Amino acid sequence: MRLCRFSYEDMVLTGFYDDNVVIPIDQAAEAYSRETGVELLLPSTEELLDLLPPDGCSFEQARDLSAWLDGLDVIARDELTVPADEVQLLVPVAEPPKMLFLAGNYAKHVVERGGTTAEREETFPYVFMKPPSTTLTHPGEPILIPRVSPDQIDWECELGVVIGRHCRGVSEADALQYVAGYTVVNDISDRAYKPNPGRKPRERDKFFDWLHGKWHDTFCPMGPCILSADAVKNPQDLPIKLTVNGQVKQEATTAEMVFPVAAVVSFISRWVTLEPGDIIATGTPSGVGSATGTFLKPGDLIRATIAPIGTLESPVEAEDS
Repeated sequence: MRLCRFSYEDMVLTGFYDDNVVIPIDQAAEAYSRETGVELLLPSTEELLDLLPPDGCSFEQARDLSAWLDGLDVIARDELTVPADEVQLLVPVAEPPKMLFLAGNYAKHVVERGGTTAEREETFPYVFMKPPSTTLTHPGEPILIPRVSPDQIDWECELGVVIGRHCRGVSEADALQYVAGYTVVNDISDRAYKPNPGRKPRERDKFFDWLHGKWHDTFCPMGPCILSADAVKNPQDLPIKLTVNGQVKQEATTAEMVFPVAAVVSFISRWVTLEPGDIIATGTPSGVGSATGTFLKPGDLIRATIAPIGTLESPVEAEDS
């Protein structure tokens, strides 16, 4: 089951997502009740977590409705759809309490960036954060090349994990029970940002320059939907692909993660309480622009795909002067 948030005729709605179309949930529920004679009560909500496992109050009804839609013939289903290009897709979680990102969670990416890898048992995940209110960017809306540092802006396609239940100190064996679903995240990065280029060098400059380069406005496109966790048998078996202007830049699988999703959720929950709506971006595979000195520029079009979730499309524009 793929669920999305979208804006249509000045209303924010929830719907089932199907690549080129969306099906508004309220219309689907009305059709279900009309055709089956069984009233399907779904809350009027903009929150996808209400419709998702493990604790969504209307998860079972949404799942049943999705299954009914899948059984319709093409004509009956088409009557309920709205073309995706007629709506504005929105980030699937409007206000995540936290957005946590992993650095160096794919061995080949670490190597292409000039680092060395270690066995999982010998190390631990590096985790950083981004500010949700200024970095989150809707599907189809532009990534802005910042005026302050325009020359080395890079892409990073990542599997996003949406937390659905309060989570503290969970084991790796139980961790996936706290996941609501999965989405696509593009962790846009500035590889060369130096807040004060003429400063006196300090020991921590390299670390903080790297971290500051993650925080520019619009640097976290997310979407186009959430794939419910119950539809994903194994989150370590998902293909990842990113193209820039149609040219393939990243192509890998989540099987290449050093720390799998369950291990990441368990690790973070040791010292941070994970809350419903938190997003964990689980790192990017090899193929980033900095490995070849190729960076984003105004006019580029990025398409980040994780099947079977969908494709997150982002144009690139210069920040207004």
